[in-house]
Amino acid sequence: MAAVTIRNISDETHRALRARAAYHGRSTEAEIRDILEAAVRPPGRVKLGSLLAAIGRDAEMSNSDVEAMQQQRDRTPAEPMTFE
Repeated sequence: MAAVTIRNISDETHRALRARAAYHGRSTEAEIRDILEAAVRPPGRVKLGSLLAAIGRDAEMSNSDVEAMQQQRDRTPAEPMTFE
């Protein structure tokens, strides 16, 4: 698991983080993890699989449509790229 060090936080910010952590009943470190998690991975974000499923529904694709596309798909393995 990665570790991050944050330098030069003002005393006011550090006090506010400690107070917020105490309010939520956890350590300052746990509070910071929660804040960062919420900032970069909001609960309402659209995930790729959900987005693709929605596109399929909007296009009114059926399972037989998907099966037909799978049958037509080129299954030849891709050739590795060369940089010569």
